[in-house]
Amino acid sequence: MAEITAKLDASWVRLAIVASRFNELVVKRLVDGAMEAFSRRGGDPARLTLVWAPGAFEAPLAVARLAQSGRYDAIVTLGAVIRGETPHFDFVAGEAARGAMDLMLRHGVPVGFGVLTCDTLDQAMDRAGGRHGNKGAEAADAAIEMANLLRHLKTDGR
Repeated sequence: MAEITAKLDASWVRLAIVASRFNELVVKRLVDGAMEAFSRRGGDPARLTLVWAPGAFEAPLAVARLAQSGRYDAIVTLGAVIRGETPHFDFVAGEAARGAMDLMLRHGVPVGFGVLTCDTLDQAMDRAGGRHGNKGAEAADAAIEMANLLRHLKTDGR
C-alpha cells in the first residue's frame, strides 16, 4: 500500500492571504495568526501577499483573481461572519464557503478556509487567538500542507 502525506514546509510556497475588512477587529488577529504560521513553517515574507477585500462575500472574487494569476501555490481566505437578527448571516457564510470550495476545485490551487461563522463577537475572538486557538493559523497550515501534497502528487506521478 502506498501512503502519501505532506509536510508543513512553507519554504518554497508563494502564499496569498485574502482578508475581509468587515469585522476587522477579529480578522486582523486571524491575519496575524496566518502570517505567524507561514513564518513558523519556514515561509519567506517576500513570497507572501496580503489582499484586503470588503467582506467575506466579496473575498471569493479576489481569491479567483489570485488563483487565475498562476503566481500562488496556495491562498488563505479569512473573515468573520457574526450572526445578527436577520438571515443575512446564513447567506454570507454559505456563499463564502461555497466560493472558496468552487475556486479551489476549478483552479487546482489550495484555499485554506478561515472564515469564522460565530453567533457572537466573543466566540469570534475566542477563535482568533483566544481560548480556541487561532483559526487563521489553522487555515494557513491547511493551505501549506495541501500545496506540499499537490507538489508531491505532481512529482510522484500519482
